[in-house]
Amino acid sequence: MQYHILLVEDDPKIREAIIDFFSEKAPEYEMDIAKTGMEGLDKLEENSYDLILLDVMLPQMSGFDLIVKIRRSMDVPVIFMTARTSEEDRLYGYQLGCDDYVCKPFSLAELLAKVSALIKRSKGTVLDDILVCGTIQLHKRALTVRVNGELVDLPPKELAILSILMERPGWTFSRDTLLDAAWGKDFFGNDRVVDNHVKKLRKSLGDAGDQIKTVFAKGYKILEH
Repeated sequence: MQYHILLVEDDPKIREAIIDFFSEKAPEYEMDIAKTGMEGLDKLEENSYDLILLDVMLPQMSGFDLIVKIRRSMDVPVIFMTARTSEEDRLYGYQLGCDDYVCKPFSLAELLAKVSALIKRSKGTVLDDILVCGTIQLHKRALTVRVNGELVDLPPKELAILSILMERPGWTFSRDTLLDAAWGKDFFGNDRVVDNHVKKLRKSLGDAGDQIKTVFAKGYKILEH
């Protein structure tokens, strides 16, 4: 199934990087481009989209101004892409109606995972926010994990790692991406701390721990079997 995404971004290098990455890794996402806020508004008036990737600092009309107009008539998921990383800016964006944030410079793999998760939720393909991969079931709202129906108690960091892996089964996530997701971008420790927590996670999952695969020199992924 094809999904339609509107990318509103004035930086040609960022546009090119996103389009190339999505074309290679997720061809099910078809992307339109707008280089200014006004052009983005015109595109939205002419077409229907499943998700919007929206830069904040845009010519003619800011991303903040554009989302105000979007929310007057549309409930389409919106992810802000911005170099403005202050808590005040992020909270303002959420107040205006965005669904998620990525801060520049961002991981393209992380952006793709966020896009996939938001589209799944908006289309109702993730039942009650439950992720399932093989024998593992993760309930994101209740923060619970079951393996073959049996409850497994996981510490927060291991739960965070499992969650991002299960958002996109088969996709390889780098240690840096997992580190940012579980510890935050302000963490200055060695990314090898991820290895230790993945080892503990596999042990906690029992036989299902074999579903988490190490990808040499790249990171980790989770498979159905």
